Amino acid sequence: MKTIQPANRVNAVSEYYFSKKLKEVADMNAKGLNVISLGVGSPDLPPSVETIETLCASAKQPDSHGYQPYVGIPELRQAFADWYKKWYRVDLNPDTEIQPLIGSKEGILHISLAFLNPGDAVLAPNPGYPTYSSVSNLVEAELISYDLKEENDWQPDFDALEKLDLSKVKLMWVNYPNMPTGAPATLELFRKLVAFGKKYGIVICNDNPYSFILNDHPLSILEIEGAKEICIELNSLSKSQNMPGWRIALLASNPAFVQWILRVKSNIDSGQFKPMMLAAAQALQAPKEWYSGMNEIYRKRRQIAEELMRALGCTFDPKQSGMFLWGKIPDPYKDSGELADEILYKAHVFITPGFIFGSNGNRYIRISLCCKEEKLQEALQRILSSPSVIAGLTRNPMSTVNN
Repeated sequence: MKTIQPANRVNAVSEYYFSKKLKEVADMNAKGLNVISLGVGSPDLPPSVETIETLCASAKQPDSHGYQPYVGIPELRQAFADWYKKWYRVDLNPDTEIQPLIGSKEGILHISLAFLNPGDAVLAPNPGYPTYSSVSNLVEAELISYDLKEENDWQPDFDALEKLDLSKVKLMWVNYPNMPTGAPATLELFRKLVAFGKKYGIVICNDNPYSFILNDHPLSILEIEGAKEICIELNSLSKSQNMPGWRIALLASNPAFVQWILRVKSNIDSGQFKPMMLAAAQALQAPKEWYSGMNEIYRKRRQIAEELMRALGCTFDPKQSGMFLWGKIPDPYKDSGELADEILYKAHVFITPGFIFGSNGNRYIRISLCCKEEKLQEALQRILSSPSVIAGLTRNPMSTVNN
C-alpha cells in the first residue's frame, strides 16, 4: 500500500507545549505525585451568578438549540459595543465593526487566512504567544520575529523594525497588556503602532484579553484616532469574565476588514450556542465591583507568587499586570527549561518555562495566578522544603526584586 503522508503544513508546526506537558503532569498525578499546576492561565473562578442563570434559563427554551447567525445574535454584538464604549471609550457599530468569535485563538487563524497569501510576511513578537507563529506557519506565511527585551520595557524597538525589509510584511501581531511579560499597555505605544502600520501598510493586530486583570485602567488600541483604518483588536471573556471554556470572544475593526474575515469564518464554523451568547451579553454588563472583587483575589495570589519567585532566586518587575508573574531565572541554570523541570520532578510543582514563548524568554519563567491561595502556599512550601531544589539555589544567593 502507498504510504500516506500528511500535508506539509502539519510538519510546519509541533504539538502545543501545554498539550504535551499536561499529559506528563497527568501521568505523574496518576502515580499519586499530586502535582500543583501553576502553568496554564485558565481562571479557576466562576462567572457571575447572573451569567450562569441566564445560560440555564435560555437553555430551557425550546427555540434555543438551532443554528445561529454567523455574525452572532444582535444582543451579543450590542453588548460588546456597550462594553467597549463604557470601559475603553471606543465607539463601535455593532452591526458592521464587531465579529463574535469562538475564542481569540480562532480569530488569529481567521485573520491570518483572510489577509495572508503564501509568501506574505508576518511580524510576531519574541517572546510572544506561540499561536501567532504557529498559525503563520500553517498559512505558509514568512515569519519575521521582532525582539521584545526587558531593557526596553518589553516594547517593540521601532528603530530596529524600520531597518528590516518590510516590503512583504502584511500583518503585525502585538499583545498589550503583554503576555507573558506583564508589560502594560500605554496610549503612547499604541500611537506608535498605529503610525507604524499606516506608514508601511501593515495591519496591526492587538490581542487584548488581559486588560482587566490587576489593571485599573483598561486601554484599547482602537482609542487612537484613525486606528480602525489599519488595526484589528481581539478581546475575550476568558480572562475578564472567568469564561475560558465558553469560548466567547470578538474582533473589532473597520467594516471592510470585518467582512473579509467573516467570509473565511462563515466557511469554517456555524456560529455559537444561543444561550451562551445571551449569557455572555449578561456577563458584559458586570459593574466595576465585579472586576474589583476579582482583582482583590488576584492581588492576594500575586503576593504569594512573588514570594515563590524570590524563593527561586528569580528577579521580576513588580509593575506587571495580568494573571501571570514573569521572572528572570538565576545564573546557575542554563535555561528556563532546566529550572522548570527541576521544580516539577523534585518539588512536584509545574511552572511554565519562558523558552516556549521564544528565544528571548529562555531565561525567564512564568507563574500562573489561576490557583487558590492555599495551593500557592503549598507550592511555596514544597519548594522551600525540597533539599535538592534549595541545594541548586544555594549556588546563587537569593535575588531581590527589581526596582
